[in-house]
Amino acid sequence: MPHTPPPGWIETQATVTTCRFQFARMNTLTLGVQTGDKYRITFDYYAHGQLYSGEFQSPKAIPQNETIPLHYNPFNPQENDRASIMEAPGHSSIFLVGVVGSIVLSLAWLAVLRGCH
Repeated sequence: MPHTPPPGWIETQATVTTCRFQFARMNTLTLGVQTGDKYRITFDYYAHGQLYSGEFQSPKAIPQNETIPLHYNPFNPQENDRASIMEAPGHSSIFLVGVVGSIVLSLAWLAVLRGCH
């Protein structure tokens, strides 16, 4: 996972708490079967004397209790560079656009059908 963390983020070590294999599943957003990362990794880390947790997907297994490098936002310690990769914040907005678009198209089709009678 080589990438550059945002400027000013603090590096620490996180401890893997679980590593679970994810079976392939249908993905409605991509209209296909999951083909990417196969393992869900959960981890804990300390920032400013408090324990935080997160999770991400990985193409390879990482054993429980192994430490992994992590960068976190010093102003919002629960924000870290590992979990942000998995979360893909745009997916919820894509879903919302799909639902709204489906409703608009259904209403338009209904209006066309009513206009023909």
